[in-house]
Amino acid sequence: MVSPKLLRRMRLRKLLKKLAVKYHPDKNPGDKEAETKFKEANEANSVLSDPEKRKQYDEMGDNWKYYEQMKNQGGGGAYNPFGGSGSYEYSSSGGFDAESFADFFENIFSRSGKGKGGFSSGGQSYKGNDFQAELEITLEETYRGTERIVNVNGQPLRIKLKPGIADEQVIKLKEKGGQGAGRGKPGDLYITIRVVKHHKYERIGDNLYVDVPVDLYTLILGGKAEVNTLKGMIKLDIPKGTDNGKVLRLRNLGMPVYNEPGKFGDLYAKVVVQLPKNLSEKEEALFKQLASFREYAKV
Repeated sequence: MVSPKLLRRMRLRKLLKKLAVKYHPDKNPGDKEAETKFKEANEANSVLSDPEKRKQYDEMGDNWKYYEQMKNQGGGGAYNPFGGSGSYEYSSSGGFDAESFADFFENIFSRSGKGKGGFSSGGQSYKGNDFQAELEITLEETYRGTERIVNVNGQPLRIKLKPGIADEQVIKLKEKGGQGAGRGKPGDLYITIRVVKHHKYERIGDNLYVDVPVDLYTLILGGKAEVNTLKGMIKLDIPKGTDNGKVLRLRNLGMPVYNEPGKFGDLYAKVVVQLPKNLSEKEEALFKQLASFREYAKV
């Protein structure tokens, strides 16, 4: 039966070989960065032949187990870092591929004594994993800005979102991710904002688009129509003879421009005719009379 330690070594050799093939100078002529990675992969592979270094690597068993757990979470296992039943996802950022595995190993045994990402060969310190989460907010919250108090890693954390934040925008909370080992700093938490689709408004950039129902008489004779904007109710002037489907631009009634206080996009109001229903006999007679006038005018 193969021991867990030997199994880890075999897996690492396979991953390092994959990196060596990927960054081989023949495949990357003139690429200095690829050349460096190729050398690092070979150096890391040679460490496995050193009994002392191999022993140090084998002693990292618990830490490798921790990384394996994060790999499983990142592979689709749902985990809610904020507690409760919210629609947040928590995963190891970037997954756990061959390159990150090799970087972790190479940094532990860095010749400089201190590797990338907070690793240290002396004290075996390393920075914690970066995590990812999702946070849903409404369009109204996006318009005015909002705050949430969430539970991250057992600690209450106030998250303040500025007005105008975009759907799928990512905010970074420094050192709010996984705990580091030794003297390593915590990782970061990256939160992807999900703006819930609105039943009335469509948002494109900083502009909003909305359908405005207007009765037939107002379209023909002109008048005003009420429009419920995110800023509040306004009266929209409808010019005489406005066509159905015409789009009217309302300046500065769109979304706030992110990080630019006082600046707004526009609201585009599309006129949608509302035909009268359940006409009385007298109303039908009047429409017939109007129709006859139109016919007479064509002669």
